[in-house]
Amino acid sequence: MNKYHRFTELLLQSRYAVALTGAGISVESGIPDFRGSDGVWAKYDPLEYGHIDSFRADPAKVWNMLVEMRALVESVSPNDAHYALGELERLGVLKMVITQNVDSLHQRGGASNVVEFHGNFRGMHCDKCRRPYKSSEVSLAELPPLCACGGPIRPDVVLFGEGIPEQAYSLAFDAALKCDLMIVVGTSASVAPASDLPLVAGRRGARIVEINPEVSELPREVTEMHIMEPAGAAFRNIMKIVKSFAH
Repeated sequence: MNKYHRFTELLLQSRYAVALTGAGISVESGIPDFRGSDGVWAKYDPLEYGHIDSFRADPAKVWNMLVEMRALVESVSPNDAHYALGELERLGVLKMVITQNVDSLHQRGGASNVVEFHGNFRGMHCDKCRRPYKSSEVSLAELPPLCACGGPIRPDVVLFGEGIPEQAYSLAFDAALKCDLMIVVGTSASVAPASDLPLVAGRRGARIVEINPEVSELPREVTEMHIMEPAGAAFRNIMKIVKSFAH
């Protein structure tokens, strides 16, 4: 039995399957991995541009990077891996997607139960009074955009030095405790606390399978199976098998 058939069997036999996704799933959509040679952090020093202290010291400077990042996120489309996870949710096979990405591509790919561990660009809030805004109602003609209270407005993305949003954290870790299968897609598993999720799930007896063309930092004994392919290519094969079972 090849890996794709074995993977599909584990997936279809699972009672509560959850996907954990990282930057690698969106590379095929045209968003370079942040840490890669073409990524945001190759151009902008993360501590200088991506840290909450940097934003508070010079919000206009950080906003120059955020504008570029947002434009990139808005210019791309979901790929076959995003659509496959959306379809698996619709079929009742996948219960939740936990993503470290801020690109909203899972929702655009058809998934609705998405936990955004590091936030998103759809919403904004004032860093001073916390008033929420929709991104569409905030003008970026002058940077930084300012709230009525005078505080700088910022996107709902988690910057370095900030904690994970409370609701996202609890939903993700509850799912890790509850799942019997965790599909880890396109993440190096090097950034905590997201990297702890497969370890928590594994300790509770869940099976951990990885889809990633590279070796991640997850311990070998945690991962039961590793499909070393880009996510889109892997999910095209998986969905063919899933559909053959469905008919």
